[in-house]
Amino acid sequence: MAYELKRLADKNLDTAIALAKHYRDLNQPDEAESICRDVLEVAPTNVEALRTLGLTLTDRFPTAWMSLFDEACATFKKLPTDYERFYYVGIAWERYAKAQLEAGRAHNAIHAFEEAMKKFEEASALAKHDDPAPILHYNRCVRALTTDDELARASAVPQGPKYELGD
Repeated sequence: MAYELKRLADKNLDTAIALAKHYRDLNQPDEAESICRDVLEVAPTNVEALRTLGLTLTDRFPTAWMSLFDEACATFKKLPTDYERFYYVGIAWERYAKAQLEAGRAHNAIHAFEEAMKKFEEASALAKHDDPAPILHYNRCVRALTTDDELARASAVPQGPKYELGD
């Protein structure tokens, strides 16, 4: 039997996005991702669907960062403003850093936190004066880098290229 996806009607897009956000809140990223993909099939530039899809992909970083990081960043880069692009790519880097830290890859986590901080600085320069989000995320990265014991140990040891020499 051949299976085919059904297309959403334009009138259902807002409700579908609300459901995707609901599934994210329930920590069910697979369901949220599927819904966002359905919405984007009908409305490829729908900002809420792009934002929610990107965040949903980052929700899965602890178990699948290798296959999802590039897609999450590419999704966020489709957002309409420079602020959103910098801010949400910063979110992707920050969540990637946390996933790397959980996986015991402290040097990778340091690099990722530093990349996140760069994106948050760029977003902060473009943020509305009453939007503290980039600064709050920047500060969270700084706190992780300065208070996490594993990151402190890793930063004390320079990371040079690793070579494996064979016979």
